[in-house]
Amino acid sequence: MKIKISGGDGRFAYEGLDRVIHERARLSVLTSLITNPKGLIFNDLKQLCSLTDGNLSRHLRVLDTVGMVEILKGHNRNRPQTICRITPAGRIRYLEYLATLEQVVKDAVNGTKEESAATVTRGLTPSQV
Repeated sequence: MKIKISGGDGRFAYEGLDRVIHERARLSVLTSLITNPKGLIFNDLKQLCSLTDGNLSRHLRVLDTVGMVEILKGHNRNRPQTICRITPAGRIRYLEYLATLEQVVKDAVNGTKEESAATVTRGLTPSQV
């Protein structure tokens, strides 16, 4: 395994690890929404993600600003109701993020296997390997 230390693109830079998604609370929100394509009521989403009203609102604002979620305000039995839904662009961006995350896991597993093999063969003569 070659690791390029200086300059150029890093082998393990993972440009696809989207900083907007990679934050724990936003990852939780998007995971909840992608598994509920029709959307979730704000309070249900808050409960699923273990967030406070203010915290969820702040993260939804970030995701709404970049076009990953849509926030629909309406009424149900004369009571205000907010429904949150992932957008088609948000779904694509989330799935691209997951593909990159899968590559991170594969690289880590392969790196661990290579390291284990090197540890086993370290100190052996060529005829023993």
